[in-house]
Amino acid sequence: MRLYASSYDPNMSIQSMSAPLRKVAMRRPGAILSADPARWHYGGVINAEALNAQFNILVGLVEQSGAEIVWLDGPNEHGADDDLADSVFTYDPSLMTDAGAVLLRMGKPLRMAETELHRALYDRENIPILGEISAPGTIEGGDCFFLDAATLAVGRGFRTNQSGIDQLAALIEPHGIRVESYDLPYFSGPDACVHLMSLVSPLDDDLAIVYAPLFPTSLYQRMTEMGYTLLHTPADEFESTGGLNLNVLATGPRQVIAMAGYPKTAALMAEAGCRVSLFDADQLCLPCEGGPTCLTRPLVRD
Repeated sequence: MRLYASSYDPNMSIQSMSAPLRKVAMRRPGAILSADPARWHYGGVINAEALNAQFNILVGLVEQSGAEIVWLDGPNEHGADDDLADSVFTYDPSLMTDAGAVLLRMGKPLRMAETELHRALYDRENIPILGEISAPGTIEGGDCFFLDAATLAVGRGFRTNQSGIDQLAALIEPHGIRVESYDLPYFSGPDACVHLMSLVSPLDDDLAIVYAPLFPTSLYQRMTEMGYTLLHTPADEFESTGGLNLNVLATGPRQVIAMAGYPKTAALMAEAGCRVSLFDADQLCLPCEGGPTCLTRPLVRD
């Protein structure tokens, strides 16, 4: 576990999953456009033109929410010429806290080098780096979400191990953040991408959508005790997407961006008072096991 000097910036607020999104890191599609689906565990050959078009629509929705987009490649907004196909999914290689960032160590070996993109981003943005996870620890951002401003839930599974969780706790608990870990189900096995946030998306400080049959019982009970209302996503839409139907990006309290084509999930959120913005994602998200949350790394909320 490598430690860095840090300084608290009172202008940054990020320890919420649904406060208004003000600044977010994204990366334009690059290597993903020609990636070998067998190598990257994608669901088939991707239509590059359609993927780019769908990404641009998502970018427009994020900008319409009022958030500023910071591109991981700096002024280059066209995707880098590298072999990091999954780097478009910027949620995973780092974690943001009010005290600064933690560089994570990816559980998918092909994604290991993505952490350096995030290190460069935080250096450019003058965001302090609290530390980074080192071997044998692994932890991916998709396994982490804030239950409240002082509590981070972390899923322990094929992408995130106990060493990674222990290292993360040592880095952020001194900054007043309690880490709680929860075991994830085997589900489709080690090759599939099942993060904790494949099973839950917070929509407000007291509202979340979950897939109850696979959701950790102890976390379900914890969220209920904390006053959350838990919406149960329909099984058919969950199963047809591998959980991406509930991979929902909250750009503000009960203001969400979700994939189009799953009317039961959209209606469930709308009936709970959410304003739901939809975009087509049959090329951008479904084959690549990553939804709108995965495609963003929130940097500032307020």
